[in-house]
Amino acid sequence: MRRAPRFTAPFPTSPFPLAGAAKRPAEPGALPPSPFPLPGAAQRRSTLRAVTAAALAAAITAPLAGCGFHLRRSAALPFRTLYTNFSPTSPIGAEFRRLVRVAQDTRLVDDPKEADARLEVLSERREKEVVGYSSTGRPREYQLRLRFTFRVMARDGTVLLPPTEIVLHRDITSSDIEQVAKQQEEELLYKEMQSDLVQQLLRRLAAIGS
Repeated sequence: MRRAPRFTAPFPTSPFPLAGAAKRPAEPGALPPSPFPLPGAAQRRSTLRAVTAAALAAAITAPLAGCGFHLRRSAALPFRTLYTNFSPTSPIGAEFRRLVRVAQDTRLVDDPKEADARLEVLSERREKEVVGYSSTGRPREYQLRLRFTFRVMARDGTVLLPPTEIVLHRDITSSDIEQVAKQQEEELLYKEMQSDLVQQLLRRLAAIGS
């Protein structure tokens, strides 16, 4: 008489360690496991937020640090007092006065008789010229120019710097479809040229005393 084969069902593996089972020793310096581990996706999101916050902080502080560096490195003007005749609405004059007051030991005065030197603005104007055309003959490319002429006089009328002209230019393309955007771009380019011009003007004035 043959016997039926016997089958033994495997015991399921318990998720809990058995009593008395040996535990792996912790590696030196390793942190204990968190009782509330983050899922993989949540942990990645947490890391991404930390990296994004660090990058944003660096982007905010970098321009401030750069601005401070340029102000500290500005050449000192050789005058204790200075008079300027910039127009009250001149953006170049506004930036020039701001930089002198922040970064220089020179004091700006309203009365030319009290000044060691006078910065006389002879002309200041913006220009826009067509330098390129499309295949249909319409203006396509422009050159923006910022032209500034000045001289520097001493209190007794001596010419410290004869009439000098600073000209800066930038090129820009344009189309009817992008008209509004190009106008905004033009204004940004003019502001960039104004900042460059003021820096050049400060260097010209500083060179008078050398």
